[in-house]
Amino acid sequence: MKAAGPGVSDIEAMRMRLSGETTLTPVLRCAAIEREIGGDTRVFAKLEFLQRTGTFKARGALATMYALTPQQLTAGVTAVSAGNHAIATAYAASAVGTTAKVVMMRSANPSRVEACQGFGADVVFAEDVHQAFELAERIQHEEGRYLVHPFEGRAVAIGTGTVGIEICEQCADFDTIVVPVGGGGLIAGIANAVKQVKPDCEVIGVEPEGADTMHRSRAAGEPMKIDKVRTIADSLGAPFARPYSFGLCQMYVDRLALVDDLQLRRAMGFLFRAMKIAVEPACAASTAALFGPLREDLAGRRVVLVMCGSNIDWSTFEQQAIFDADTD
Repeated sequence: MKAAGPGVSDIEAMRMRLSGETTLTPVLRCAAIEREIGGDTRVFAKLEFLQRTGTFKARGALATMYALTPQQLTAGVTAVSAGNHAIATAYAASAVGTTAKVVMMRSANPSRVEACQGFGADVVFAEDVHQAFELAERIQHEEGRYLVHPFEGRAVAIGTGTVGIEICEQCADFDTIVVPVGGGGLIAGIANAVKQVKPDCEVIGVEPEGADTMHRSRAAGEPMKIDKVRTIADSLGAPFARPYSFGLCQMYVDRLALVDDLQLRRAMGFLFRAMKIAVEPACAASTAALFGPLREDLAGRRVVLVMCGSNIDWSTFEQQAIFDADTD
């Protein structure tokens, strides 16, 4: 399956337009991670969890809304999300002067619900992710609101592509980039952008074992779905893949890795203990992969880890993170 990705000039233009509503997040060398894995591997991290709304999602949501007509903006937008995309959609709607009605799972973290409401969004709840998408589509048809997709479409790829362009400018010498994968919108945009600037760079995606939609899709050669999300990394819990983002992944993502929840929890604890950052499980996925399945393969490389989000409250973080070898 093929997809025509946005060109660098389009991504650069979006980057300029986003500059008023987003932050240029830093790329830092991670000496603590280097010490942990040993050898001569050099590790850098794109700290996208410092982005406005706490994740990269603001980029795609804003890029999507910038393309809407005045009539569409008047009607408002809707979205479906475990939290991060809902927050970003609420923020983007307030930034462009429209309204948002977002669908979240009833199990969503209360802090994420409050964040959406803080940006003025109307929040409605669904029992699970499949029902949530159905409800968002119903709102779209019945109320005329534009559905801001969490990971699919050219606008999303242009928005997330700005992460890749920034990395290429901020870290001149790297040969590998490791990106968490949910629906694939982040890695599709990054891979499309990075491969145009650094064609020899290896782009590796990381999925949790309990939400391996992209693994299944690549094996089948077409977008697939899973029946249920079974991971603490709810931000990576996309129930299905979609053609555009999947097509870009097929073209530009070199390979995928899997991590389990225990590896995610340990990576969360390590990042807090060694780097004093408290991030959600999805954000720890790239670190977990480097500590686990990618450790030997990437020895001696110059690796950029994309750290994608930090929308987690302390109570949840304390329950999920493992700070030592204890697995209880």
